[in-house]
Amino acid sequence: MLAIVSSHAPVGFDGEMVSVEVDIRRGLPGVDLVGLPDNAVRESRERVRVAIRNSAFEFPIDRILVSLAPAAIRKEGASFDLPIALGILAASGQVGPVPAGRIMVVGELTLSGSVRSVRGALSAVAAGLAAGIDDYMVPAENVDEARALGAGRIHGIVSLAEAARLYTRIAAGEDVPQPEVPATGGQVTGPRDAASAEDIADIRGHTVLKRALEIAAAGRHHLLLFGPPGSGKTMAARRLSGLLPVLEREEALEVTRLHSLAGVLSPRTGLIRRPPVRMPHHSASSEGILGGGRLLRPGEASLAHHGVLFLDEAPEFGSMLLQGLREPVEEGRVTIARAGSTVTWPARFQLVLAFNPCPCGNLGRSGRVCACSPVEIHRYWRRMGGALLDRVELRVPVDPVTAVSMCEPSPRDEGRRIAERVAEAAAVQRRRHAGRGFTWNARIPAGMVDAICPIDQTGKRALLDAAERLAISSRAFHAVLRIARTIADLEGSPCIREQHLLEAVEHRKYGDGDFRWIRE
Repeated sequence: MLAIVSSHAPVGFDGEMVSVEVDIRRGLPGVDLVGLPDNAVRESRERVRVAIRNSAFEFPIDRILVSLAPAAIRKEGASFDLPIALGILAASGQVGPVPAGRIMVVGELTLSGSVRSVRGALSAVAAGLAAGIDDYMVPAENVDEARALGAGRIHGIVSLAEAARLYTRIAAGEDVPQPEVPATGGQVTGPRDAASAEDIADIRGHTVLKRALEIAAAGRHHLLLFGPPGSGKTMAARRLSGLLPVLEREEALEVTRLHSLAGVLSPRTGLIRRPPVRMPHHSASSEGILGGGRLLRPGEASLAHHGVLFLDEAPEFGSMLLQGLREPVEEGRVTIARAGSTVTWPARFQLVLAFNPCPCGNLGRSGRVCACSPVEIHRYWRRMGGALLDRVELRVPVDPVTAVSMCEPSPRDEGRRIAERVAEAAAVQRRRHAGRGFTWNARIPAGMVDAICPIDQTGKRALLDAAERLAISSRAFHAVLRIARTIADLEGSPCIREQHLLEAVEHRKYGDGDFRWIRE
């Protein structure tokens, strides 16, 4: 007898629909598994055998063929355990057969027959909805993320026995309602998201730095912080995400799906509403940052989608890795090409780089002497590559805070007031850019800069004077206009004025020329 159970392979962002076909025939007892399974899938034969017996069912003493179609897609992970087990029970007549495409099943089995969580449950539901599937059987720990789409009937399963009972009811034609479960609140604060709770008011002094953080948060501009050790670069970068507004629903769905595909989404949690913050160590591999690896999982760049990717001590990262960030910084996605397949994940993040101004860290530091030659300093900055550095719009020097400033507390509601201004500027951008294919000022295409960034006559003269004085490139010219547009939005001005441009130039002038980082 032949049984077919619909399942899902978490490959790429959308994944692939997989048909688990089980055929039982007379012959020497055994299980043959075909369809490009990896080791974890091949090992499911023993897990499924023991789980079926420990769930009070009979494992057929016949020849069993399990085919995972389409055969051209490599099947990875243990999420096929539950559909294989149900397929064997259906093919052996122990549960009623369900028509193909009626229900999607994913889940890993333990030897006792209980069901463990899997990665990619949200992608599985999205793929199933596109295929017209109404019912979904997922591990109980994945229920909240699976229900985030608000469509389909999601059934949380804790054991193979429960799955078999539900499968039989659906096979009998019953319209099984979705069980009600308490809502999770729709917000996730994982280990890497702890920075979002930190308040910018914790930063003492640093008026220019806090203003730069406000501009960066409002327009989603990439940010470079450079200064001597202990000046507060890392502390400032950690507090950037606390200024970002909560994610829109579609953004939250994308972020949650990526975290689920990577296997880092905490069990029994729903949508990630806070912008994620990822802070990889400089020893991380290219696969860890950009994604890929043996199991083709999203990397830190994709996990920072709609959030912040913070690279502390940026020159310590490998030059090839830093150059690999150019595609996601420019295009908002990461593409991994393998022999016979190509996988793409979204990676529209806000890049924050922090590092010392020179190898010894003493350049521009009061009371210290820099021992680095100009050649060494130039080489140090060029470790990041001019192409990547050129795409970072805001460049902010961070000087050590004085003892007097440390003793002066920030206004109590400073963080709240800055966050409110950022939220208002974000709302302005969403309205102005609606239907244009982008949201934030940092993403304004070069061809639309003139239309979206109108300048008054005084501002034009100030911009031309700055462009001639600093010899800025065409890319930097557009960057200044984008930054000025954000400053104008923060101040509620429809037109960019002279003061907006002058402030934008101050935040952009460092790092372009060989000695531009040597401050006057």
